[in-house]
Amino acid sequence: MKRFFHLLAAIILASALTGCTSVSYYAQSIEGHVQLMAARKNVGGLINDPSTPKALRAKLTSASAIRRFATDELALPDNSSYRSYVDVGRDDVTYAVFAAPQFSLAPVTWCFPVFGCVPYRGYFSLKAAAESAAELRGKGLDVYGSGVTAYSTLGWFSDPLLSTMLRQDDTYIASLIFHELAHQKIYVNGDSAFNEAFAVSVETSGTRKWLRATGNRAGLRRYEADRQRSADFLALVAKTRDELGQVYGSPPSAEKMAAAKAAAIDRLRARYRHMRDTRWGGYRGYDGWFDSPINNAKLAATAVYGEQVPAFLRLYDLCGGDYPRFYAAVRRIAALPQPSRAQALKTAATCD
Repeated sequence: MKRFFHLLAAIILASALTGCTSVSYYAQSIEGHVQLMAARKNVGGLINDPSTPKALRAKLTSASAIRRFATDELALPDNSSYRSYVDVGRDDVTYAVFAAPQFSLAPVTWCFPVFGCVPYRGYFSLKAAAESAAELRGKGLDVYGSGVTAYSTLGWFSDPLLSTMLRQDDTYIASLIFHELAHQKIYVNGDSAFNEAFAVSVETSGTRKWLRATGNRAGLRRYEADRQRSADFLALVAKTRDELGQVYGSPPSAEKMAAAKAAAIDRLRARYRHMRDTRWGGYRGYDGWFDSPINNAKLAATAVYGEQVPAFLRLYDLCGGDYPRFYAAVRRIAALPQPSRAQALKTAATCD
């Protein structure tokens, strides 16, 4: 709890000095997080409690084994995170709001104490997120909102397992735990693309290793198919981002740019339908993303989580799948000035 008061003091002081984000925003963040922390129940206690529903006990037992694997096999932090549980009582624990100019793929960023600058704002209340989104749209920005299943406090607190994390199978639980613990391992203030891609690389390599270690061959095949579809999806988005970058880079009139933007998004949807019905054999898992509105904010949010992942996975392979060596290599790159990081990651020829 002492660490909480240190963080709270930093947040209040920074908000008073910078004025970059309203005190009310920090208040809802603190209140929402404190409510979660107060509702935590020990995982071991719940597993041993005969009144715990059988399905929940099974999920928590699996999550507990996955948590041990994260430390023992992936060299992720050995702390009290994900050793407690909270039922949040809703489908998502928080709601993220992204924004970007109408004719730019550069996301709007917000800066916070401790966590640095990020291309989104998070809310514990769906109503507050919707109000923020409406305000940003009123300023002429493209806006995208998304529910969030889990989040990390970067080791400041003992992050709990959440009911939102247990909705799917054990592979999904493993990927979330590995991802969020990776943020505790390495986090660079102000470089969300680097942070998220690193966490996805640990999530991906770790989930593969866990599936192999547990002998779940069918699960591994399904996971690899999912990863390939994710790569295909990101490639589609990247192609459209390149097309829009050319449109925005040498702008004609606003009317012509708007028409070119709409045409590029129409082509994206057409390419997706073709890929879905041919290469994917009719798999419709991404239909929801394409059926809902697509704008610069949505494209920017997608890019944050995916563009640098192949380079991180290549570095992991260069390190021979040795996690301590991989983390050391990532830290060396993270210490570079931000403009140099992506290039150094992309061109790395050795682990050391």
